[in-house]
Amino acid sequence: MFRSIANIPIFRRLFYAFLLAAVVPGIIIIILGFVFTNALSGRSTELRYSAQMVQDSANVKSKIQLLSNQPSMSFPDWTDGNASTDRVNNAIDNMQQQTTDLEQTIKAFKQNYTLEASPQMKSIYNSLTTDSSETQLPQEQSQSLDNITNNLWPAYKNAQSNLIKHLQSQPNNKKQLQQDTETLNKQYTALDKGWASVDAQSTNVSALLATPGASITNTLILATIIAFLVTIMIVIVIGYIVNRTITDPLRQLANLTKRIAKGETNARANIHGRDEIYTVATSMNNMLDNIVRLIQETQSQRDVLQGQVEKLVSEVSGVGEGDLRVQAEVTADALGVLADSFNYMVEELGSLVVRVKMVAEEVEKSTTSTLDRMTQLVETGDVQIHQMGDAETEIEQLASSSRQVAERSQVLYTVANQARTDARSGRNAVQQAIEGMGRINENVQTTAMKVQTLGERSREINEIAEVISGIAHQTNRLALDAAIQAAMAGENGKGFGAVAADIRRLAERSKEQAGFINRLVRSIREDIGAVAVSMQDTQRETSGGAQLTQEASVALGSIFAAIENQAREIDGINQVATQQLESTSAAVNLMHAVSESTRQSNTSTRSASENMERLARLVEQLRASVEAFKLREGQDYIAPSSTTGVSAEELPNGTLSQLSGTFRTVTATAQPMYSNDSENRNQENAYAFRQLPGAGQFSPAPQSSDWNWNNNALPAGNRQPFPSEPQQNGNGNGYNPDYQNNFNNSNW
Repeated sequence: MFRSIANIPIFRRLFYAFLLAAVVPGIIIIILGFVFTNALSGRSTELRYSAQMVQDSANVKSKIQLLSNQPSMSFPDWTDGNASTDRVNNAIDNMQQQTTDLEQTIKAFKQNYTLEASPQMKSIYNSLTTDSSETQLPQEQSQSLDNITNNLWPAYKNAQSNLIKHLQSQPNNKKQLQQDTETLNKQYTALDKGWASVDAQSTNVSALLATPGASITNTLILATIIAFLVTIMIVIVIGYIVNRTITDPLRQLANLTKRIAKGETNARANIHGRDEIYTVATSMNNMLDNIVRLIQETQSQRDVLQGQVEKLVSEVSGVGEGDLRVQAEVTADALGVLADSFNYMVEELGSLVVRVKMVAEEVEKSTTSTLDRMTQLVETGDVQIHQMGDAETEIEQLASSSRQVAERSQVLYTVANQARTDARSGRNAVQQAIEGMGRINENVQTTAMKVQTLGERSREINEIAEVISGIAHQTNRLALDAAIQAAMAGENGKGFGAVAADIRRLAERSKEQAGFINRLVRSIREDIGAVAVSMQDTQRETSGGAQLTQEASVALGSIFAAIENQAREIDGINQVATQQLESTSAAVNLMHAVSESTRQSNTSTRSASENMERLARLVEQLRASVEAFKLREGQDYIAPSSTTGVSAEELPNGTLSQLSGTFRTVTATAQPMYSNDSENRNQENAYAFRQLPGAGQFSPAPQSSDWNWNNNALPAGNRQPFPSEPQQNGNGNGYNPDYQNNFNNSNW
């Protein structure tokens, strides 16, 4: 199965997987909707049946209540013989007809709506037991209906039959009819209570069904869990198939690349199918086969080239020992160019040796002259350092004196600031005292005015007390007159005499209290007079104190002005001392910097002198090393003056060489080292490369039969690339074993 899936293209495979992953949840959602709809439909049917049951129960209850309106419940006119026989028979027929109708209705209700036995109520019974396993409604309903049909209804019918029988046989037996009526009423009451229980049970069933319970939720939860598990299984299967058909082959390719990176050239991809991964694996296998063949061919070529290189090395090994007289054999292959270049390098090296000798002599002369100058500079620098040290000592003493002056001025400035602060505090205190004395003076004046007002009020109180005393005296006289009049009236005036006596006593007390108020007011007026005199003295004293405080404020203002002037002068002295200290410190720092700079300059000069000495020794060693090279006799070496900065007239005798001003051109032909089999394999490799995915965007590098080996001096964008370099707009490999190149060496 996996192999057949692997034959499907990856895009189509992933499209089918995503389509299946999208369609399956939709199908599951449809199934869940169908289950939910069925559950709601079933519950709707159950609610309809329960509503019908409640309606029929109410119908039965209404019919039972109609029994209470039957004429059989009251028989006064019948027992008195007033009722006719036809009327009695009609009433009996109506009673029997109602009884028969009610009996059929009760049987139909029991047959249709018994929860435990009725087929149409089976789903309701299951829902009730599922929603509440502890409910007893089905059993209670069955017991109530059985009690009605088996006990209560037969008893009611029996009581009704007895009543009808006695009505027909003994219509005038009032006692018997009354007894039968009471029995029938009792049976009716029991029947009505029994059916009320059935009706309540029907209402409870309808209420329970109206509330969603476990019968619906469990079904929906179970369906949801099954749908979720099915979805998970489908996703797992899809993921497993994708992993087996896509991820595993890609993992094999990744492991293949890791093995190739470690050098396992025998590793190959083993992937089945006909998809894109199989195409990539096949291309990688073909590429590895071609790479292995190329490595083998390169190894054989390297062996041949190594032999030629060893021969060339043996010929030119004398150059390493300083013998520039050796010359390599120039052949017609690629190493011939290297041999000819080596010969040219040896000639140039000889010219370089000649130039190095001349430069070494000139450097020796310049080094000697520079060393003498450096020695003089070092001696002069030592003298300057000694003089700088003396000047630095003098300036440090001056800085120490300036620092002491600055410290003393700072202390004086601190004391002046403290005095200015204290004077400012004293002036503020005096100002507050002046303000306080002013407030005291104002308060004293206000108090004096209030004391005068209080004296006037006491005078008014005295006047009021005198008025009260006069009123009491008049009241006393009136009370005396009233007592006299009461005594003259005899027995009739006794009560009035008692009242007059009370008024007289009250008048006496009012007079006494008025006298007491007069004495008290007189004493208060005397005290107020004394207080007024004291307040006047206090006012005079506070006025004098305020004037003295004002004079003290003026004196303190003069003192504060003097302290302020002194503080400003001290501040100026402190600033001048600080500036002098800063200037002296700057001079000290400057002298330190100059001294340090002079020391560093002297150290640098001494180091340069030592370096010049070492340079002189190195020049001697260079001359000795150059003398070790052996040059061919009779060879004219190029010694251009522009390379060393020395003109031809300045060269030593015997070292002047003739500048040719010409350049050689070395031409060689690289012969192919590949057989016909190699050409066929290369063609196969090129064909296999073109079959790789994405190889069509690469174009082969252009071939050139004439390569200028001097063009490497040009910028990379302006010269032709070498055959071994990546070609611009090519496949990154310009190497082709089927070409012949003429190597032109010019402009050397």
